[in-house]
Amino acid sequence: MASERDVRARLRLAGQEHLLRFWDELAPGPRAALLAQLAELDPVALREHCQRAAAACARPPGPCPELAARLRPLPPERVGSMSHGDPEARQRWEEEGLRQIALNKVAVLLLAGGQGTRLGVDYPKGMYRVGLPSQKTLYQLQAERIRRVQQLAGERHGVCCTVPWYVMTSEFTLGPTATFFREHDFFQLDPSNVVLFEQRMLPAVSFEGQAILERKDKVALAPDGNGGLYRALADHQVLEDMQHRGVDFVHVYCVDNILVRLADPVFLGFCVLQGADCGAKVVEKTDPQEPVGVVCQVDGVPQVVEYSEISPETASLRASDGSLLYNAGNICNHFFTRGFLQTVAKWLTLMAWPGPPPREFEPLLQPHVAVKKVPHVDEQGALVKPLKPNGIKMEKFVFDVFPFASNLVAFQVQREEEFSPLKNADGAASDSPSSARRALLAQHYRWAVRAGARFLDAQGTPLPAQPCLPPNEDPPAICEISPLVSYAGEGLDVYLRGRTLRSPLILDETRARELLLAQDP
Repeated sequence: MASERDVRARLRLAGQEHLLRFWDELAPGPRAALLAQLAELDPVALREHCQRAAAACARPPGPCPELAARLRPLPPERVGSMSHGDPEARQRWEEEGLRQIALNKVAVLLLAGGQGTRLGVDYPKGMYRVGLPSQKTLYQLQAERIRRVQQLAGERHGVCCTVPWYVMTSEFTLGPTATFFREHDFFQLDPSNVVLFEQRMLPAVSFEGQAILERKDKVALAPDGNGGLYRALADHQVLEDMQHRGVDFVHVYCVDNILVRLADPVFLGFCVLQGADCGAKVVEKTDPQEPVGVVCQVDGVPQVVEYSEISPETASLRASDGSLLYNAGNICNHFFTRGFLQTVAKWLTLMAWPGPPPREFEPLLQPHVAVKKVPHVDEQGALVKPLKPNGIKMEKFVFDVFPFASNLVAFQVQREEEFSPLKNADGAASDSPSSARRALLAQHYRWAVRAGARFLDAQGTPLPAQPCLPPNEDPPAICEISPLVSYAGEGLDVYLRGRTLRSPLILDETRARELLLAQDP
């Protein structure tokens, strides 16, 4: 273990000696814990991290003036669509995706390291219940979608297949997530196919470039963003595990999207048949100023440009059909080949060597600024819970590697079918538990009506059938369909055609069997 003298020398080199200012007040146990934490921080890297954070935060926000001339949409031949494409093509994509799943070539990878501070909970988002009739959590919904897509691929090709589930956690979410999975028997998935691993943490930094003390004996740390995935893959030999299992294609997604389709066969098949090494699901932007990044090209290179970097004039440009020219809204839902991920991991290993990195790696070194409210101790050692942002958390984004793809494609999906994120506490204008719950129940109601179901309210009064619901409107009836019964609305006719059902309805496996038995003569 490093000595106090060694750690002080390292902090002096980093310009962060203040991190030991309460040393004389600490008992032996807290002293040892603080020394252990500080010993893990490379002094040169810490100094550069703090300097970079302060400099990045000091840069004026707003659009980049010269960007408009360098910006172009992705070429049409590199964009697929669920709603505007050829139905026969969609069928080919789905068939290819199911084939790859049946061959055990597909894994899903969940990004679940965030703290969920905006949601207002002190546990991982995946454990959150939005108030569905079934009371399922996000983790349970996702696990059941994995089970269902395995079943669909297996039945189509007459095999038993597996989609491994890799879960990237952080210091904050690893322990609770592992315990939650064990307590729920991994939602009937084979535990050997659920792999949890941890991303790195970075110190939070003050606006003046000083690492922040969360307590007298602890530096404030934060996950290094979902772009920390690539270092975490290398740190924990995850890619070697994938190779051992024969996985060639990886679907990466964020924990907070209640509508996410894990290992979506259509998306996978499109990317594979396009020969892509990297793919991004996108939704059409609802408004030029909607705060989502745009998948596009800059100087002919594919990347995600943040909405704040695009001027209102450029964001409002229209294509010949009247749609927004830059309308491919990024939803953090991606396809990668294992080979591409291995290349990125190799780059990051090379970047860890002493000396300046090669120029082509420079974009991977540009973290993004997140200004946050960081609890800390003041000069007297009193705990402060700030009411306004006081610190900087530097984050990498998973899409930072897009410029290195040799063939990146985008796949446009319908927002109401595939994207409703959970970010804010109830009471917020959007992306709340209420909006997520409404999105899922509206989707399931649409599926049921299109399958031929009709609904009665609690008093037995017939409810109007509305297969097309206005945005953000509650459905006339409450209907929740288990992912174990239907992955994306398929196969419901056999249970629901011609049925009149009372709201609320939970169509789980038991209820589905009951409906089938009721049809038998």
